[in-house]
Amino acid sequence: MGTTKTASARALIDPKIKKEAEAILKDLGLSVSKSFELYYRQIIAYRGLPFELRVPNEKTMKAIENSRQGKGKSFPSAEDLFDDLGI
Repeated sequence: MGTTKTASARALIDPKIKKEAEAILKDLGLSVSKSFELYYRQIIAYRGLPFELRVPNEKTMKAIENSRQGKGKSFPSAEDLFDDLGI
């Protein structure tokens, strides 16, 4: 027997983020309500957020900024990338 679901949660979020996330959830076959419930269940299971929150270090921040500016190496294939990385 299921539980009666009568509690609600509200949040104000950026409309673009909402639209993009809901499109992904739809592709996964999940409603917004079900995805929130899954997220809350994971918070309970982890006894915290179900992912790690960290402040990026200086090297990572520089890489993020360079990427946003279109700087950095690009490769025509994954194989070329792996060759450059030596793997």
